[in-house]
Order: sequence, then structure tokens, then C-alpha cells
Amino acid sequence: MIRTLSAIVLMVILSGCAGDHRHRMIISTTDQKMRVTRDGEPIAEYPVSTSKFGLGDRPGSNATPLGKLSVKKKIGGGAPAGAVFKSRRPTGEVLPVDAPGRDPIVTRILWLEGREARNRNSFARCIYIHGTPEERNIGIPASYGCIRMRSTDVIKLYDTVGLGARVFITSKPLAAVP
Repeated sequence: MIRTLSAIVLMVILSGCAGDHRHRMIISTTDQKMRVTRDGEPIAEYPVSTSKFGLGDRPGSNATPLGKLSVKKKIGGGAPAGAVFKSRRPTGEVLPVDAPGRDPIVTRILWLEGREARNRNSFARCIYIHGTPEERNIGIPASYGCIRMRSTDVIKLYDTVGLGARVFITSKPLAAVP
């Protein structure tokens, strides 16, 4: 009984340490692109859109934070492409690509947590990697701090990476990042 209880306690403790340590997302604000690696090898590359307000982590700045982050929460698994989220909850509305006059968070949300002092506010600022109906703006800075992706791309990313996956946001070109 004691041995079984000890094993259960150890499993609970270790489960908090579990996470996706194989995947890394490198986001270049210069290139407006994301490279995804598994065990250090590139497996995908996607166009993205970072902030039109520049770079930083000051609350209220609407800037994209730089540095080392990780995926803290994943929201929206199984939702249809274009599903609208408000306060991280699906509204039931589904928007087509480039829906006029609309700019909500759609499809999937990967909520990021800062791992350094320079991006410590990221989680509280609700910095996400998420889908956007404004796919015409992918490839240019157009967000309010988040990393926007096409719905089809963010679904693939969501299905590839797990909680704890590392994210590195840099102002350098992708070619300059190992």
C-alpha cells in the first residue's frame, strides 16, 4: 500500500515536469515567418504576422515580445477553421477567410508564457499564436502583439506541438538563427 501510494505521488510530481521538449518554434519578426523544428531539425515553415506596434513586453503596448517563451495553454482543439473565440471561448460563429470588417481570434489559440525577464508579462498580456480571418495581412506586421497565422497553418501547428513547446521570437532573419 505504501509503495503504491509512493509511486502515485511520484507520478503526480513528475507529470508536472512533462511537456513537449522536442519542438521549437522560431519566429522572425523581420521575415514575418515561423520555422518549426523537431529535435533541432526543421519540419515546417509558415508565414505569420506580428505586431504593427513594434516589439516589447510593456503592458498595454500591443507589441510582440522577444526572447524565449513556451506554450502554456492550448485552446480550440477540434473547432472548425474560422471558429471565433472571445475571451478564449468559442462563440459559435465561424468566419470565412478575409471576412470583411472583422478581426477576431479564430481557429486555435496557443497561449504563450514568457521564460525571461524581458517577456515576463506575455501570459498576463494574453500573447497567443492564433488564427486570423485577415489572412490577406499574413506576412506583414498587422497584429496587436500576438503571432497570427492562417487557419489551416495554425491547425497543423496546434496538432504538432504540445504544452511546454519552446518558442523563440527574434528580430533577426530566420537564416541567422541556429
